[in-house]
Amino acid sequence: MENNRNTSHSERPPFNLTMSQTRKKTSSNEETKPQTSFVNKFLRGSKLRSSKAESRKESNDLKTTDFQPSDATQKTPTVDTAKPLTSEMELGPRLEKNEQFLQKLGKKAVDKCLDLNNSRLSTADVREVVALLPSLPDLEKLDISWNDFVGGTLQSITEQIHLVCKLKSLRLGSCRLTTDDVRALGEALKAIPELEELNLSWNSKVGGNLPLILQNFQEGSKIQTLELVDCALTTEDGVFVGQLLPMLQSLEVLDLSINRNIGGSLNSIAQGLKSTSNLKVLKLHSCGLSQKSVKVLDAAFKYLGELRNLDLSCNKELGGGFEDSPAQLATLEHLEVLDLHRCSLTAGDVMSLTQVIPLLSNLQELDLSTNKNMGSSSENLLSRLRFLPALKSLLINNCALERETFTALAEASIHLPALEVVNLSWNKCVGGNLELLLETLKLSMSLQVLGLSSCSLVTEDVALLALVIQTGHLARLRKLDLSYNDSICDAGWALICQNLGLLKELTELDISLRPSTSRDCGQWFRHLLCAVAKLPEITEIGMKRWIIPAPLGEELECFGQDHRSNIHFNHNGFQ
Repeated sequence: MENNRNTSHSERPPFNLTMSQTRKKTSSNEETKPQTSFVNKFLRGSKLRSSKAESRKESNDLKTTDFQPSDATQKTPTVDTAKPLTSEMELGPRLEKNEQFLQKLGKKAVDKCLDLNNSRLSTADVREVVALLPSLPDLEKLDISWNDFVGGTLQSITEQIHLVCKLKSLRLGSCRLTTDDVRALGEALKAIPELEELNLSWNSKVGGNLPLILQNFQEGSKIQTLELVDCALTTEDGVFVGQLLPMLQSLEVLDLSINRNIGGSLNSIAQGLKSTSNLKVLKLHSCGLSQKSVKVLDAAFKYLGELRNLDLSCNKELGGGFEDSPAQLATLEHLEVLDLHRCSLTAGDVMSLTQVIPLLSNLQELDLSTNKNMGSSSENLLSRLRFLPALKSLLINNCALERETFTALAEASIHLPALEVVNLSWNKCVGGNLELLLETLKLSMSLQVLGLSSCSLVTEDVALLALVIQTGHLARLRKLDLSYNDSICDAGWALICQNLGLLKELTELDISLRPSTSRDCGQWFRHLLCAVAKLPEITEIGMKRWIIPAPLGEELECFGQDHRSNIHFNHNGFQ
């Protein structure tokens, strides 16, 4: 199903139906709960450390190389780290502070990993982190992403970074880094030669200053993952990336997404890509690519034989660029993910891709969604998807499919036994024609996500779907989206609700109405409550614009008291 990044359409689903998703911070109630097990782990580690300190107090030289600190230890404030702990009197108050700090952060403890991602760190907490570093010589992963107060204070951390010279992963996404932070980071990177992963995404001050950060990367660098999403990179930054790439022989993941100015420096980037033969992931989502960009990239593809994931999505000027048959794309024999959603693909593009995509025999995820010009020209392409037996995810929502193209897709899908995600949302031709997918629905033993939002479904369509469920198919379905199909009558909703109880793995259901509509729930709502009571995994039921009559509202309240309270009914209230 179309997710929020794929459309500006007014019809937006309440949950995501893609195989994977990126990004931005989330919050959880668990972050404020005490984590007793973390404290216990910390106490065990502290006693071990104290024992070693006692055995070496003659030399007054507390070494920590024999001690593997838990992540719980890593998240706790310390006293003066220049002085060893030599007595239980000193250790007691410190343990109390550590316990409080652990409870506040509510983060899991993992050896050699300090994960403070989205911990709402204050400036004072950052000082606590700085105080921890001298006691963590074996630290390999440091993640302080999504903490706004890190911005302006990073220098205090980088000044101590040499004390964790074994660091392999440094994640600083969305920390509001300042220009001074960026400069300090550039100097600090010299002190961590083992670094394999660097994430600076969603920090706008990186843009225009990228050379200051990465200039110390030399040939032979161990960097495997470089993520610079939405960093306001300039054209000059793009040129610098192109010049830097030949030095990054170990690079496997390069994500430059949402940097709209680097399209102008793609020639330099593509030239550099020719030297990154180990690259497995290349993401250029929303990078201002043009028709000419396809040819430029195609020239580099023959050097990227290990590429698994290629994302060129949300580059609206790309349309027409595939018309000249980019032959090298077909050489990416290991490609598993191809994302071309919202690329304004033309009929010529579709014709060219018809020759290429079926040759990518290892393809597992294909996203062609929100390319509305595909509708009348994709019949041959969709019919040839049968040659992709490993395909797990097919997103073709909002492509203005016509009956002929939908028929071709339905016939091909019978030959795709591995399908787990199918999204046909916003294709009106599906309405009244769902029977074309009957055999696929019966044979798809792995199907977990089915998106049919705004497909003009009629009562006969959901009756067919109910029959498929009743006969024991779709047993692994986890997400079902039937929203914005206002033509389904109460009898149709009753049929589907009566059989939902058979989908034991279902976690999310959406039957919301269009934003411009509202209706009273019929007696089918009782069937829904009965079915939900039998579903152990379900947590979310989208019912926007449905109004629940008072008697049914009382039944819903009783249901909430008698059953699990973690099921969220997202409805428009009671009458």
